[in-house]
Order: sequence, then C-alpha cells, then structure tokens
Amino acid sequence: MTALRPTEGRDVIEVVGIRAHGRHGVLPEEREVGQLFIADVAVAVDTRSAAASDDLGQTVDYSLIAQGVHGVLSGDPVDLIETLAQRVADLCLALPGVAAVEVALHKPSAPVGVPVGDVIVRILRERT
Repeated sequence: MTALRPTEGRDVIEVVGIRAHGRHGVLPEEREVGQLFIADVAVAVDTRSAAASDDLGQTVDYSLIAQGVHGVLSGDPVDLIETLAQRVADLCLALPGVAAVEVALHKPSAPVGVPVGDVIVRILRERT
C-alpha cells in the first residue's frame, strides 16, 4: 500500500481499512444517502525510543489515528475525496512525532457510470 518505507530513524506504522459512512461527493444523492469510505494510513515516525522503553508515550498511538480518521470520514461533507484525503493527512501530521503520512482514500461505490472495483486517491505529505 505505502510508498513510505522504513529508513534509519524513520519507521512506518500503518492502519489499514478504517471504514466509515460519509456524505461526501458532488452529486445530491451522495450527500443525501451517503456511502462507505475507507482509508489506509501510513505514518513515518521514529519508534526506537518506544521500543527501548516499551512506553506508548514514546510513539504514535495508532488508536488515535483510527479514531481521528473515522471522525474525518464520517464528519463534515466535502465535494472531493482529494479534500477528504488532505484532511486525513493534516490530522495525522498534527500528531507529535509524525514526520510524514501517506493516505489512500477509497470510495468503492463512486458513481462513475460503469462498474468499477474501487476509486482511490493516494497522497503523500511530509511535515514542513
């Protein structure tokens, strides 16, 4: 899933398949009925001190990622899944210790006029 790869001092934590019902999209029926959205998130963080101390406070709590992303997916509607992906990235980058984030945002029931398995927007953002 991820373009993020572990390097010295930059490990990767992934939370895959975060699901929520949202009302995102440009069509009126997407806003009225809503649909399933799924996010896969990978964050780059240095986990060495957490591994040495066995202390959750020294790493990123992935339950906070899962809960926060769920809130974004089920929260205020936006037209574009690109906007939704950016909101997820912003949430993750606000967590202490996160150096970069990759978000894959899935819209499996996207109304594109023909059968498709999924529509995915994938973004990579780094802390500036």
